Amino acid sequence: MAKYNTLLYYCYSTITDAEQFAADHLRFCKSLNLTGRIIVADEGLNGTISGTPEACKAYMDAVHADERFAKTDFKIDEVDEPSFVKMHVRYKSEIVHSGLRDPNMINPQKQTGKHLEPAEFLAMKDRDDVVILDVRSNYEHSVGKFKNAVTLNIENFRDFPAKINELAQFKDKKILTYCTGGIKCEKASALLLHEGFENVYQLHGGIIKYGKEVGGQDFEGKCYVFDNRLTVDVNQVNPTVISTCFNCGKTTDKMINCANPECNEHFTQCDECGWKMEGCCSDTCQTHPRKREYDGTGYYVKVPQPVNVTKKSKV
Repeated sequence: MAKYNTLLYYCYSTITDAEQFAADHLRFCKSLNLTGRIIVADEGLNGTISGTPEACKAYMDAVHADERFAKTDFKIDEVDEPSFVKMHVRYKSEIVHSGLRDPNMINPQKQTGKHLEPAEFLAMKDRDDVVILDVRSNYEHSVGKFKNAVTLNIENFRDFPAKINELAQFKDKKILTYCTGGIKCEKASALLLHEGFENVYQLHGGIIKYGKEVGGQDFEGKCYVFDNRLTVDVNQVNPTVISTCFNCGKTTDKMINCANPECNEHFTQCDECGWKMEGCCSDTCQTHPRKREYDGTGYYVKVPQPVNVTKKSKV
């Protein structure tokens, strides 16, 4: 039996007084000794949490018992240790930052692309009239993506709306969107429909569910996740590695955060360079006075840091 579970989930459902809900939800999660990160907004919930199987079951039961979240789809991973150190529940304007806050224009509760179950996605993805669209950020698709997928040069999902014009060439195709767990596709597919794309689909449950239900066929590399694992295996059918070490160019699928907290870039780095560079992306970061101690994982408990407005993506 697994020592711990890690749950990935989201639910678009209106929450009245979401700020108070977030405070109450944090107390509930702590009562179950869960760790993780949950975002609460007026539009719903988005979370990744970790705990014992018993605690995770109690959490899922409680969420499903609330009629607002009764249809929440939990992706469950068995892990040897909790995937987080602390428990955070925060109120924000959106459960995934997109900048698409006008519910009269984009509202996943009313209109999104057609949801495809993993087996349906697998059956459609190689057709000539289909385009597979990755709606994730650069650092995510750099370490893993679907074979032949169209990727966008974006540092954050909020950059996605500005890229719509680049996709105009695919308006006569069926667009199959995908992301980690499905949440970004809800708004991405809704925006595509709003912009005149007629045949828009999305992978229900995202990459994680695809790996669990159909073996992850043709997903190249690993899937970036937002916890201390950083990446997880997906493909059990025809796995491959597509990423290389940022420093030396050697093939590697290890993704880390730069040890300089004012940089904190996501990038791929082999173990040899990791120890040599002390988990840093550059000599400048390696000599930074606030550099964190590198333990080989490249994961650090997040603490508030000054915003580095000059930071540029190194991926």
